[in-house]
Amino acid sequence: MQKGMDWRSVRFDWNRARAFLVTAEEGSLSAAARALGMAQPTLGRQVAALEEELSVALFERSGRGLELTPAGLDLLDHVRGMGEAAANFSRGAAGQSQQIEGHVCLTASDTYSAWLLPPFVTRLRQQHPGIEVEIVATNTVQNLRRREADIAIRNTRPTDPDLIARRLRDDTAHLFASDAYIARLPQPITAEALSTADFIGFDRDTRYIEQLNSLGLSLSASNFPMIAANHLVHWALIRAGAGIGAVPTGLGDAEPGVSRVLPDMAPITFPIWLVAHRDLARSRRIRTVFDLLAAYLEAPHAPA
Repeated sequence: MQKGMDWRSVRFDWNRARAFLVTAEEGSLSAAARALGMAQPTLGRQVAALEEELSVALFERSGRGLELTPAGLDLLDHVRGMGEAAANFSRGAAGQSQQIEGHVCLTASDTYSAWLLPPFVTRLRQQHPGIEVEIVATNTVQNLRRREADIAIRNTRPTDPDLIARRLRDDTAHLFASDAYIARLPQPITAEALSTADFIGFDRDTRYIEQLNSLGLSLSASNFPMIAANHLVHWALIRAGAGIGAVPTGLGDAEPGVSRVLPDMAPITFPIWLVAHRDLARSRRIRTVFDLLAAYLEAPHAPA
């Protein structure tokens, strides 16, 4: 039988090692504290206690915040391996659970989180009141391998081989504006007439402009005096009459006082993927939520 590890040689607290890892990856104590959901002073004490345990300075303060010392850089790869092992252990343990109760974290874009998920979560809780649901509303792709979420709704196909993904269907978006804003546009409204209209952008990247121009418009950066990376703010600007923006067709069509600007224009089409880590698929709880969410999003009566 192979001799086991000499645990007496491990002379540090693993929770403090996690505090060091997250602080190094986030770049500051404040960001790391937010990521871990703890108070910044508590996190700072954990990092300082680890430095004292190891008799090594891990960070030094600079004008840009915290910088890793040479010793900290050397130890970072080791502690990253510990973080991966902890994440694998957590996923594996979650995968063994066969109870339909407990915590499930769903992540989706801010629009889908506010529009598609509330009716689903309401129905899910009625069927399985033991399930506790957390929603991470973000337009940033969450790392399912590191348990930043259990199940994700995405609009692009994942490339990680450790993820399972199901393409549910295609969703569409159209250009919408408030009826009051549409009334101020030159009539009749044509693609050419929109060359002087105000549009709401998502960022300063030109790809969105290029995509709209490929649909028959003739726009430039001057048509985008407003930028809102948060899609719910984007939608609020549309409803307020600030200008023209793209939102999912089902969301825009259901809103009173808002209409498609060019009803006959070809829609913007994008896929809906449902994604989970392969380990979590063995959990009855995660599998149940995954299958119910897939059926909900695939059904003709789903909001999208």
